[in-house]
Amino acid sequence: MSTLIEVNNLSRQFGDHCAVDNVSFSLKKGEVLGFLGPNGAGKSTTMKMICGNLTPTVGEIKINGHDIIEQPKLAKAELGFLPEIPPIYPDLTVDEFLSYCAKLHGLRKDAIKKSVTRGKLKCGLTDMGSRLIANLSKGYQQRVGIAQAILHNPSVIILDEPTVGLDPIQILEIRELIRELGNEHSVILSTHILPEVQHSCSRVQIIHHGKLVLNESVEGLSRRMTSSSLMVRFREQPDEDVLQNLAEVTAIDELKQGQYRIHHNQGTSISEAVAKLAVTNNWGLLELTPEKHDMEQIFLSITQDSNNHE
Repeated sequence: MSTLIEVNNLSRQFGDHCAVDNVSFSLKKGEVLGFLGPNGAGKSTTMKMICGNLTPTVGEIKINGHDIIEQPKLAKAELGFLPEIPPIYPDLTVDEFLSYCAKLHGLRKDAIKKSVTRGKLKCGLTDMGSRLIANLSKGYQQRVGIAQAILHNPSVIILDEPTVGLDPIQILEIRELIRELGNEHSVILSTHILPEVQHSCSRVQIIHHGKLVLNESVEGLSRRMTSSSLMVRFREQPDEDVLQNLAEVTAIDELKQGQYRIHHNQGTSISEAVAKLAVTNNWGLLELTPEKHDMEQIFLSITQDSNNHE
């Protein structure tokens, strides 16, 4: 697969504050990259630099081989961008606005109508062409914002917080649209909403205090989210050596009041073996709960670890 975005050693200073600190990553054709982080982590600053709206203090950005600083016109022609607040004109109809955007993208007069029709089709706006944007729901206004980003059929689409302020049904519709766009374009989805990444992306990066602290496939992240520990509580003091000798057990943490967390290899279950030991040795089993590590727990553990390392 061809690499469409290359970001090398990217940093951005605002006075004494380092908003983005030595970030490097690449994006291949057909990937949907979730760019995840808490508010103020450096997501939007990074997106603005990739789009050429903000100059890096240090670093290099190439869009489909074109340097964003040295060849801005060629690089930006490969980009479609939806900022957090969609750049729409409420007093125009959908067709008027998209035709205007197509001209801004430099499309020839004979190609404008075709590109507007294609953009509306992809974004579920086929019947909305004559509607005033001001009269559309927020979800449909967001679709118009995405349509303007894809009119010129760019290699890369960057979406900054595309579902903020939408209702649950609209969120599901926009997620589905993002997945569909990923079939023909490469997409960067900047968000602080965790389920967004799970439902829409093929790869995820987490940025925290301007540094990349995770770069992994969604499949790899899903493997982390399978149960790998067991919370147990006994009436009597168990023999920890006996528990430790169970196949697949990797570690045991003693907590409080006869409660233990037993860590084990992923993809395995030790619940039945622990229950049998408790009955055989009369430990009096009071609690046995497999622990699931969800996206939120993983996110918190990674960002807290990065805090501790500073």
